Amino acid sequence: MNRPVIENTLAITFFYYRDLPRAMDFYENVLGLTLAIDQGWCKIYRICGGAHVGLVDETRGMNRWTPEKPVQLCIRTPDVDGWYSWAAAQEIPGLSEMFENEALGIRAFVMPDPEGYQIEIQSASRADA
Repeated sequence: MNRPVIENTLAITFFYYRDLPRAMDFYENVLGLTLAIDQGWCKIYRICGGAHVGLVDETRGMNRWTPEKPVQLCIRTPDVDGWYSWAAAQEIPGLSEMFENEALGIRAFVMPDPEGYQIEIQSASRADA
């Protein structure tokens, strides 16, 4: 049997929340993401192209909320400085300083979402990154 040879149409990474409305507020009003699919207890937001993040009420989803979040959502943008200024103005607790990683060729910052998932906003600092 062979794997299907078709183009995928959508990618969704799911995060699990105790307070879904608070998470929705962050992703809509801080990150400015658009709700693409509303499944009631699961809200799926478009990041770019076919990339999406799903916010799930942990009492209903396939997994449960945990205090440790060994996962990071990374969003690449051409204007990391503008995003950093915006995030700083929102007074987000845990907002990092801007940093540059020469080995990876990025300029970036990180911040936690309301329940501790790390969000990285980055720009390429060189053409091959």
